[in-house]
Amino acid sequence: MVSPAILVFTRTTGFRHDSIPAGVAAVASLAAELGYETEHTEDPAVHNPLDLARFAAAVWLSPSGDVLDELERAALADFVTGGGGWCGVHAASTAERSWPFFRELVGARFIGHPPGCTPGEIDVVDQGHPSTEHLPKRWAWTDEWYSFDERPKGWEILLEADEASYDTADLAMGNPHPIAWHRRLEAGRCFYTALGHAAEAYEDDVFLAHLKGGLISVLPPR
Repeated sequence: MVSPAILVFTRTTGFRHDSIPAGVAAVASLAAELGYETEHTEDPAVHNPLDLARFAAAVWLSPSGDVLDELERAALADFVTGGGGWCGVHAASTAERSWPFFRELVGARFIGHPPGCTPGEIDVVDQGHPSTEHLPKRWAWTDEWYSFDERPKGWEILLEADEASYDTADLAMGNPHPIAWHRRLEAGRCFYTALGHAAEAYEDDVFLAHLKGGLISVLPPR
């Protein structure tokens, strides 16, 4: 029997991040460390029951805009609620705005960020998760600081941005300002991190450990 692989999906119909190739390579390397192959595609048709059955988890790496049709959406929902993993990275919160169920996968909708990548500080709320167990309680990091339309409901918060540590422009959420979270979704597991804008992030050992831990958290026991 062929072991399941990890799907890496990067289709964009809106803004496209230059860091996607670096992210794809990084996820492939992290997956290999965990004993998984990866399959990278921008073809939404892979979201069907037969193809999705080949994967242990799907990583949506900075997709944007509406990227699936209704049948593909139904297949992804069934995949995750039936026990598959889903990991959203950075711009995944900008995708599928016309699909109400997508909020169950991603947690909250992106509304904007201050200009550019700027230094800031992150409070590690939960140090017991695979994506955060290597982090100090206070993590200095440079990224785009995403703001969201709401704080995720029914999710376990992992990281919070300290708005006093960077210029929020007109996008302050107030405290808390979550930027990474996870949950169980029926039989499946979901993880989202707003970090990962720049290609350089995918060469940073601390960020890569965060991403690897997020992937571990959505994979089924082997």
